[in-house]
Amino acid sequence: MTYRFKTQNTCSQVIEFNIEGNVVTNVRFLGGGCPGNLQALPRLVEGMTVEEIEEKIGGIDCGGRGTSCADQLARAVREAYEQSKKLVEKDI
Repeated sequence: MTYRFKTQNTCSQVIEFNIEGNVVTNVRFLGGGCPGNLQALPRLVEGMTVEEIEEKIGGIDCGGRGTSCADQLARAVREAYEQSKKLVEKDI
């Protein structure tokens, strides 16, 4: 399933990614941000689980904003995972 997440308090405005079960692939940051970080993050998390991503990059702060592109990605994958579980439960 492809998921779009609107970020808050970051330079990047949107994160897109695929999630199958709890495995995340094809992460893309859209609408601004630090080019190096936004190229590195997708490579680092490719094929990781939601839990692994949360553990590695959740809670990272950028410039005292209380969040970062990395943290927003961790939040996004958790939200997508929880929504996908609800869809599966609904179909049962």
